[in-house]
Amino acid sequence: MDNLEKKVFETIQKYNLIQRGDRIVVAVSGGPDSICLLDILNKIKNKNCQLNPEPVEIKNKNCQLNPEPVAINCQTNPEPVAINCQTNPEPMAIFVAHVNHMIRKEACEDEAFVRDYCEKNGIEFFSKSIDVEKFANNNKMGTEEAGRFVRYEFFDEVAKKVGANKIAIAHNKNDSAETIIMNILRGTGVSGLKGIEPIKNNKYIRPLINCKREEIENYCEKNNLNPRIDKTNFENVYTRNKVRNIVIPYIKKEFNSNIVETITRLSELVKEDDDFIQNIVKEKYNDLCLGEEEKEIILNLKKFNLEEKVIKSKILLYTITRLMGNTQGVYKIHIEDIIKLCENNVGNKFLTPNKNIKILVKNHKIYFINQKNYNL
Repeated sequence: MDNLEKKVFETIQKYNLIQRGDRIVVAVSGGPDSICLLDILNKIKNKNCQLNPEPVEIKNKNCQLNPEPVAINCQTNPEPVAINCQTNPEPMAIFVAHVNHMIRKEACEDEAFVRDYCEKNGIEFFSKSIDVEKFANNNKMGTEEAGRFVRYEFFDEVAKKVGANKIAIAHNKNDSAETIIMNILRGTGVSGLKGIEPIKNNKYIRPLINCKREEIENYCEKNNLNPRIDKTNFENVYTRNKVRNIVIPYIKKEFNSNIVETITRLSELVKEDDDFIQNIVKEKYNDLCLGEEEKEIILNLKKFNLEEKVIKSKILLYTITRLMGNTQGVYKIHIEDIIKLCENNVGNKFLTPNKNIKILVKNHKIYFINQKNYNL
């Protein structure tokens, strides 16, 4: 097994990312990270590797390893006991989802590249073309935010269509370090120092999260994958590109040549503390929640006002995340305004420039309302 394959397999085992019988949508742009992830998951599927193997205790020498259950009549129990000796149940299945952002002229070639890989390897392929820049303008969003939104919407759409329970994303260790630096530049709290987590909502998995970018590129070269190269990644227009191409190389040269590993250790330490805090916040949320629907969450105002300010802030961020999927566009000033609103026991406020979130306080309740309506 290749060193990178071994590292990915260990990550899958450590975080319990994949179980037997999982149906996984793999997000593939055609770049080095995503095509590497697809290639390794395809190998795991074809080899039918024992993911999270459980010991099988055979209590009868005549037990044949086949899918038919074998009845064993225990002497201490008059009732027969059926033991299914099948050690290899339904294997994992993978599907590929690709989004053409219609920004680069090479985008159609990227799509063709991914489609060709899938056809050669017998993998069902799904693609969607959407003008991301137009979508961003219509919805007053940045291009990066709009691209992320349309991608995840499509991934979820494909997952629903094929009955998938997991979506695999090709974020790596460098991506996580870049995210932490970006969060620091924006003025993050503790949670922002965790970086990109291996699994989110028991649905989005990141098997490459412990792999460095150079390891992935070496794997692609060794296995003749010939990934597509997005030249815009080298243009210092977006914040992430500036962090990747300017900030991190400067830190490596002048301060710490091993900065990615250092940031990774920081994120692991922070995660332990933040997970403990988040468990408390979840318990508080469950106690305060009076109702949760797709577009609305209602909390008990009286109980909320009894909490300490730091817990109030955490509860609000957790509630907004449950409602919207993230807290993009929500800053400390917004959280402080909501707390003041609750202390006054009445009022309403719109959050984010697009007014996507409405907070309404009335009748001893706090209403969180999702008002997102996207224009294609």
